[in-house]
Amino acid sequence: MRTYSAKPGEVDRHWYVVDASQHTLGRLAVTIADVLRGKHKPQFTPHVDTGDFVVVVNASQINLTGRKLDQKHYYRYSGYPGGLKALDARTVREEDPERMIVEAVKGMLPKNRLSRQLIKKLKVYASAEHPHGAQNPQPLPDLH
Repeated sequence: MRTYSAKPGEVDRHWYVVDASQHTLGRLAVTIADVLRGKHKPQFTPHVDTGDFVVVVNASQINLTGRKLDQKHYYRYSGYPGGLKALDARTVREEDPERMIVEAVKGMLPKNRLSRQLIKKLKVYASAEHPHGAQNPQPLPDLH
């Protein structure tokens, strides 16, 4: 038996849509990361982008468990002394809800050049409307 290795040109991609208002942040991020990598497909190859596109809607209504709304912080650093900014999850969800999902998914992808390619296939929107109707996205099947 020879081991099959997927080639980038022979991967067929699908579009999936997820309503984030029904899900918890971390659990949804795991599922999205698996779909972006292509781990749900039998031809998964770790060093090739075999994944699909994911559109997340209603990001502003994502659920967080426990007291994470007040205790979880999101940081950004300008590179200058005293340039570290910290926002709690409640503020981030109000001001930039897309950031919560993107950072959670990005943290679950491998830290290499392939992950920078994979994260571009994630489209996150705070409201229920998205401009990807022409791609005919299907509801994301429950993988876990």
